[in-house]
Amino acid sequence: MLNKSRQFIFFFSILAYCLLFHPSRSSGTEIVGPEIKIVNNELLVTTGILLDEKQIQDLKNGIVKEITLYIDLFRIWDMWPDEFVLGKTFIKTLRADPVKKEFVATSLHGMTVVEKRFNELDSLLKWSLNISNLKLTNTKELDPDDYFVRITAESRLRRLPPVIGYLFFFVPEKEFKIIKDSSNFRIGHTK
Repeated sequence: MLNKSRQFIFFFSILAYCLLFHPSRSSGTEIVGPEIKIVNNELLVTTGILLDEKQIQDLKNGIVKEITLYIDLFRIWDMWPDEFVLGKTFIKTLRADPVKKEFVATSLHGMTVVEKRFNELDSLLKWSLNISNLKLTNTKELDPDDYFVRITAESRLRRLPPVIGYLFFFVPEKEFKIIKDSSNFRIGHTK
C-alpha cells in the first residue's frame, strides 16, 4: 500500500511540474500567407513569420533564436491521407548584441549559408523571416491534380541529447510550432 502512495505522489509531482514550469503553447507568433502563384510553369510561394512581443524582447536582450521554416507541397487525395510531394527547409538563426547594438542573421538553405549584419531589429526581422517568390518547383514535373502548400515554423528552446530527451520527456524543447496551409489550387487539367 505504501508503494502505491509513493507512486501516486511521484506522478502527481511530475504532473504539477509540467503544468507549472511548461511554457504556454499559445503563442502570438503567426504565419503570413502563404500566397501561391504560377508564373511560366514555376510554382512561386510567398510567406513570412510575425514574432510576438516576448520573442522580440528576448532577441533584443541578446537571446539567440533559431527558427526552422518548412515549405512543403502536398497533393490532395480524397480517400487517403494527403501525399507529401516535395519540400524546402530554411534554418534562420537570429542574434543580437545589445552592447554593439548590432543584429546578425544567418540563413541556412541546403548547403548555402548566408550571414548578414543589421543596425536595426526591423531590418533583421524583415530579411530573415520573409520569403518572397520562392521557386518551389516546375509545374510540368507534377501530375495534374489539386495541391496545397503547408508552412511549418518552429523555434527550439534547447537541444537535449537523445537519452536525456527520452528520460525527461516532459521538458519542452520547442518554444513554438505553428502550421498553416494555403488554399487548394489545381495544376494541370483533371477530369
